[in-house]
Amino acid sequence: QWIDSGNRTCPITKLPLSENPSLIPNHALRSLISNFAHVSPKESSRPRTQQEHSQSQSQALISTLISRSSSNASKLESLSRLVRLTKRDSSIRRKVTESGAVRAALDCVDSGNQVLQEKSLSLLLNLSLEDDNKVGLVADGVIRRIVAVLRVGSPDCKAIAATLLTSLAVVEVNKATIGSYPDAISALVYLLRVGNDRERKESATALYALCSFPDN
Repeated sequence: QWIDSGNRTCPITKLPLSENPSLIPNHALRSLISNFAHVSPKESSRPRTQQEHSQSQSQALISTLISRSSSNASKLESLSRLVRLTKRDSSIRRKVTESGAVRAALDCVDSGNQVLQEKSLSLLLNLSLEDDNKVGLVADGVIRRIVAVLRVGSPDCKAIAATLLTSLAVVEVNKATIGSYPDAISALVYLLRVGNDRERKESATALYALCSFPDN
């Protein structure tokens, strides 16, 4: 459906596809999904009301976050609640990512408001827990924001930014992208030297993850 609609980029990485991409149907996964749908209605029916409530709530919060007319206070409230919702709910993490809220969160990182910055970094960290999001976040420009925060952010923001790099570095291609970004590794090394205990711990963990890639 994505390709038939005229799209010529990967929906996850945003990278261009070849002229005639080779697509292989995942029949095994399709079968598992079909079987789950047939055998699990009773198990899934009980929490569905609560899940639907969370989905509805998240949509309202996303709308507030991406609205240009929302105040910083409204955005902060939305970010705080989205951080709580996305911490454990994979479906809401995907919903937030697909809604365009990543761009709004990145704008909050750029805002210069430290409270907004901290909450938006926490949201991005939660979103990065989904493997499908890790490359997409890098493609959306999260590395530039992280490096800027590592340089001039508050101690809490710096620690979260370093943790976010560790999460993104789970994907091999991201290790190369992060390592080649100007000042990314040097900013972590600087934090390791002069940061507080939490900053040093998180920067060391990020460096450890990145250094499994030989060029880094």
